Amino acid sequence: MTIIEFLQQPWPWYVAGPLIGLTVPVLLIIGNKSFGISSSLRHVCAACLPAGIPFFKYDWKKEIWNLFFVSGILAGGVLAVTLLANPAPISVHANLAEELAVYGITDYSDLVPVQILNWESLFTLKGFLMIVVGGFMVGFGTRYAGGCTSGHAIMGLSTLQWPSLVATCCFMIGGLLMANFILPLILSL
Repeated sequence: MTIIEFLQQPWPWYVAGPLIGLTVPVLLIIGNKSFGISSSLRHVCAACLPAGIPFFKYDWKKEIWNLFFVSGILAGGVLAVTLLANPAPISVHANLAEELAVYGITDYSDLVPVQILNWESLFTLKGFLMIVVGGFMVGFGTRYAGGCTSGHAIMGLSTLQWPSLVATCCFMIGGLLMANFILPLILSL
């Protein structure tokens, strides 16, 4: 097996999980930095918007490492898609495929089913709810919770922060409610 073939395979949880988890002590040791992705949007806005908005008036240059980190994530994603793409079709469990077929979702040729997320469906009620309302709720929820799932669940829990425990529990409850109750209602529209 070549290195490229090895990298194209899904990594098991016991390899990927510790690698993600090790980012926390590494960031703390090398500079007392907190792991999180959603704050990078605030840093970009603070750097690019010269308006007098108080929320963006802070020394964003102290957090420039976060912008490099997010740029690395983006570059890694681009490299993975272009150089390390797995040519095998996307594997969907038979039970899930059967359940999704009830809602008319049968095309798994892309990472997201094209019957749900495409330009044409944006102008339908189902597409509008999934794309626009869903995107707004993710953005609003991230800001309201004071961070995203990676910041709270990975960094916040590992540093024993009570608000991160509450936020992570709410993320999990919200995900369970969405996947089991709300999403089937939206898909049946």
